[in-house]
Amino acid sequence: MQYSIENDILRLTVDSHGAEPVSVIHKPTGAELLWQADPAVWKRHAPILFPYTGKLTGGKMLAKGVEYAGGQHGFARDVEHTMTHHADNLLEFELHANAETLPKWPYAFVLRSSFTLEGETVHHTLTVENPVEDKLCFGIGYHPAFAIPFDDRHTFADYEIRFSEPESPLCVNCRPYGLLHGNLYYLGSNIREIPIDEKLFANDSHCMVNLRSQTIGIYEKDTGRAVVCDIADFPYTLIWSKPGQPKFVCIEPWHSLPSAENGSTQWEKKPAAAILAPGEEWSCTLSTEFVR
Repeated sequence: MQYSIENDILRLTVDSHGAEPVSVIHKPTGAELLWQADPAVWKRHAPILFPYTGKLTGGKMLAKGVEYAGGQHGFARDVEHTMTHHADNLLEFELHANAETLPKWPYAFVLRSSFTLEGETVHHTLTVENPVEDKLCFGIGYHPAFAIPFDDRHTFADYEIRFSEPESPLCVNCRPYGLLHGNLYYLGSNIREIPIDEKLFANDSHCMVNLRSQTIGIYEKDTGRAVVCDIADFPYTLIWSKPGQPKFVCIEPWHSLPSAENGSTQWEKKPAAAILAPGEEWSCTLSTEFVR
């Protein structure tokens, strides 16, 4: 089921399936700001990545002595979440370990997704709680897709990725299988902008590490209109779209990485975003400003 909150500028709609944002409407213009999940291109809008980001070594994990198959980006995006609060400026969903999640990941957990609006900004907070496990290791990330062009007068070539500080973006290389293998590359040297063109995503995403910038955004060159994400507290930020002429661009702040090609399949040996003791919780927030 879908639920909405709004203020004078934005109307946000979130689907309880995956606790996934599916629409952000700019009310003064009526413009849709999120990618609308054309299944012929990419069928998602802004999925939550949990309990891991990217792929697993060999497509599997060993957890509590049992082997589990694991696809890309975990399972939170593919299951129903429970809506727990719906107020004027709050949407909150929870996912608890249940009969659907335990065959995929044998841990008790609570994943809470909270959404609020502040002017032109959407705040999305993810909170993970360990109710009873001796220790709970997990990875987590965001994967929102923003529609381009912003109107019919522009094309994808009218846009660029822009950093708030000069960067020489260092990227971890996960090609061609989506797993880490130790190689690094630079996406540019001493730059503030990356043009969006047909070549940018020809070889999949770019996973940038330890950026200096507080924000990264998609900017319309001739107007300054933009979608700007606050990435200050995230160690990894990915940009991605389907190869060819981009119809959307994803800005993906992550707190964990894909597994290594030759890494261990044991879950508790996989580098984690956080490791929680019983009763502990951990949170992160993605704030996205829609400048129009």
